[in-house]
Amino acid sequence: MKKRTLPLFEVRHSRVHGYGVFAARRIRKGTTVIEYLGDRVSHDEADARYDDKDPNDNHTFLFTVDSKIVIDGGVDGNEARYINHGCDPNCTSTAQNRRIYVEAIRTIQPGEELAYDYQIERDPEDPPNVDEIFACRCGAARCRGSMLVARKKPRKRRAAKAAAKRTVRKTSAKPGRKAVRKRAGRAARRLKKSGRQAAQAARRAPPGRRGR
Repeated sequence: MKKRTLPLFEVRHSRVHGYGVFAARRIRKGTTVIEYLGDRVSHDEADARYDDKDPNDNHTFLFTVDSKIVIDGGVDGNEARYINHGCDPNCTSTAQNRRIYVEAIRTIQPGEELAYDYQIERDPEDPPNVDEIFACRCGAARCRGSMLVARKKPRKRRAAKAAAKRTVRKTSAKPGRKAVRKRAGRAARRLKKSGRQAAQAARRAPPGRRGR
């Protein structure tokens, strides 16, 4: 008689938020736990579906795959939509062939709640209280307090170095024609490179949960 294998996880109420996904048995590091399934739509369609959503509602089943596709886990989705955010997670989301999977990044013991970092992207149109709307209650020792990606800190050293270089250039002797031509060439190459990088960034959206 074949021994019955327990499922990897179960869905039940979570102290973090609503329903959560919990390990039903030991899950080894590197295990692909589940694929994030749902209706695959464009970003415009995803926006249109939730256009009348309360701006203070942080509940989202939308998952960005790339600049073209969003998975709406609220339509034809599976248990993956119930995995909560965590600032010190035991899982991560990975993209393979435009599909999203949840993978264990450490061994998870039975009864542990599964979590991954949502890394919800910030938007210039976000309301001032966006961090409060997407507040995190994971309870981790190093909880950053928000499901949104951390704000980028200004790089003081780099700014100071750039200011010092500008000062040196202003006080240095006037360069000859050859030096000016070299600098102009370097500047043109940098501009061309930055243009390519900007175009690539516009075509590429990082995988992660969406805020609406």
